[in-house]
Amino acid sequence: MFLGEDLLAYLVLALGAAMALGSLAALVRPPEAPKDGELARAPLARSVVMIALGTLAAVWALASLLAG
Repeated sequence: MFLGEDLLAYLVLALGAAMALGSLAALVRPPEAPKDGELARAPLARSVVMIALGTLAAVWALASLLAG
């Protein structure tokens, strides 16, 4: 198989971690001067949900990779 048998698990790990860390970074460090039409701060509820889903996906993918 192209790029190994664990390609899907690696992709889920990468996307889940990026979603969790990106949402966390948006909460921790909002833009200093938002442009016209942009929010001054990321919505808290949506960001927490995205952090939880991304973490769940990353942990699940990591467990799948470690289990073999």
